[in-house]
Amino acid sequence: MAPPLRQRALLEIGDAALDVISEGTGPALVLLPSSLRDSLDFDLLASLLAEAGFQVLRPQPRGMGRSSPPPEGMTLATLADDVAGVIAHFASGPALVVGHAYGHWVARMTDLRHPERVRGVVALGAAARVFPAGMAESLALASDPTLADAARLEALRHCMFAPGNDPRPWLAGWHPQWRRAYREASASPPRDSWFNQGHAPLLDLHGAQDAWRPASSRQELAQALGSKVTVEVIANAGHALVPEQPHAIAQAVTGWASRIGHA
Repeated sequence: MAPPLRQRALLEIGDAALDVISEGTGPALVLLPSSLRDSLDFDLLASLLAEAGFQVLRPQPRGMGRSSPPPEGMTLATLADDVAGVIAHFASGPALVVGHAYGHWVARMTDLRHPERVRGVVALGAAARVFPAGMAESLALASDPTLADAARLEALRHCMFAPGNDPRPWLAGWHPQWRRAYREASASPPRDSWFNQGHAPLLDLHGAQDAWRPASSRQELAQALGSKVTVEVIANAGHALVPEQPHAIAQAVTGWASRIGHA
């Protein structure tokens, strides 16, 4: 069977342009990348999910690809409204929204602001609400292309990849020029105002060796949101997760999607 055709379009939403990659047919599924990275990280995972019968949509975050730069005062609501606009344009019904790390905040905010557009949320590699010391500092080192590769690889091993997994692919693909804009957006609205809220079913899928998500915090989202949350752990994966275990992620997401049913 030939792989699903991958297409790319520039979509106008309000006063912004969003660069969107799409492939496959079927129920819509949106992939949102982690902090300061673009949706090209999902190339293999997107293909696997498209082959499993989804219409996979990948909006490039603001400032990445051909998407408009972050506007002044950008918030999580700004980013969530972008996602809802993409779903409204491409999909005939509500979508699964899969957010990796930072992207899971955007996915959850999309569910809160546009519940009619979201039939399920996957929090992929979500950090603990209060994550261990040193993680943000290691991320800043890892994402700085002006530093020596050796230092960056050490930081990637510390904060992003499980022991034994190869971090070298993530030396590239960072957009540190937008660090301040995305950091400020992540704090607005304040997390305490929405963390314990949600509409759609949620799959909390994280790596067994995720340094941002200690074992003691694995039930955190389930405790906050109750029975709508399913928790699954991916073996041999850290916070990066997507380049580490794409086949296991695709299998977990596909299985969970079939259990919650279609809209």
